Parts: sequence; structure tokens; C-alpha cells
Amino acid sequence: GWFRRLLHKPKPSSGESSLNSSRYASSSPPSSSSSSTKSSSSSSSMSLARSLRLSPALDISASGSARWAKSYDVCICHSEGDLELGTELVTYLEAQPESFRCFLQLRDAAPGGAMVTELCDAVQDSHCWVMLITPGFLQDPWCKYQMHQALAEAPLANGRTIPVLKDVDRKDYPKELRNLYYIYMALKENSFRQIRDTVVRYLQELCRSSSSSME
Repeated sequence: GWFRRLLHKPKPSSGESSLNSSRYASSSPPSSSSSSTKSSSSSSSMSLARSLRLSPALDISASGSARWAKSYDVCICHSEGDLELGTELVTYLEAQPESFRCFLQLRDAAPGGAMVTELCDAVQDSHCWVMLITPGFLQDPWCKYQMHQALAEAPLANGRTIPVLKDVDRKDYPKELRNLYYIYMALKENSFRQIRDTVVRYLQELCRSSSSSME
């Protein structure tokens, strides 16, 4: 009897079959739409990255830029025993395409000028200050004096004070600079490049904010 009932069971109409097929189609994951969404989002992010990469860099050497408001781009603060390291850094920075203007105390201080006056003027007339923090720096009272002058000039830092640690343990890092990230000089070439990039970044932001305020 069950076999006869199976043979005589009515077949589903075309409307029901189409309804069932549409139900199954709707329950399947929308792979095509999600892939298109992903591809469109990835393409938009790629185009954004490409536009950022191809956007022209701000010219910090333009004649009317805020860079020229001060006599020096970088003031190198170092101990007497680190004169050779300071000279190497100045040589590197001045040879860059930006031709940074550096203040090196024994080279640029006015003969006969008072030590306090020369150090204060160097800090106030420089955009950025590189602190070569070595064991000699920690023992030199003039280095500490110049460090305090720089912090007083720009308490919020804004990338102007650039601490560079060399042969100094982290626990000996000056407490006054604990709120600032530092560069640890393991490889001299890499550290010099980091210093250069930091100065460029600050000068670009300075020129950008100056031009926007003028507009």
C-alpha cells in the first residue's frame, strides 16, 4: 500500500519549486557581493595609500618658510669628551640634501662670549636640540644646564628635544626627560638617520602649521 501511495503522490508545482530554489539561494552566503565589497574597499585603500605616497613633500627650504625664523635648525648638546661624536653628527646633518644649519659649541660660539649667554642663545635660536646623553653628559654641569634650558623653552617637546643615548643604561636616563622617547645609539649610521628624520618631520610640521595660520 505504501508503494502505491508513493506512486500517486502529486508532484510539486513549478511555483513551489522556484520558491524552494530561491529560499536555498537566499540562505547561501553572498560570496559574490562580499568579494566585490572587499575588492572595492581594498582598491580604495590602495588608491588612498598611493595618493599619500605620491603627494609632494613640503618644501622646508622655501624662502618664505618658518624655518628661517631661527638661525639654526639643530643645536648639538654634548660633553667635552664627546666632541668627536658631535662633530660627526654635524658633518652628517650638514651634508644632507636639506643642508641643516647646526650649532656646535666649540665651532660656533662667539669668542669671548659668556658661557651662559652663548648656551642660552644657542637654545633659543635653534628649532631642535639633540642631547647626546653619554656618561660624560651626565657628569657635565653645562650639559645639564643646556638640557634644562631646552625643556624650559619647549615644555611640551613637540619633537624639538631629541635625546640620544650612548653607553648609558636605561636606569641612568635623566629623570627630566623620562616623558620623551629617546634614540638608542647602537649603530651610528641608523641613529644619525633617525635624528635627521626627526628634524625633517618637525620642520615640515612647523612650516605646514605656519602656512595654514597665514591662510
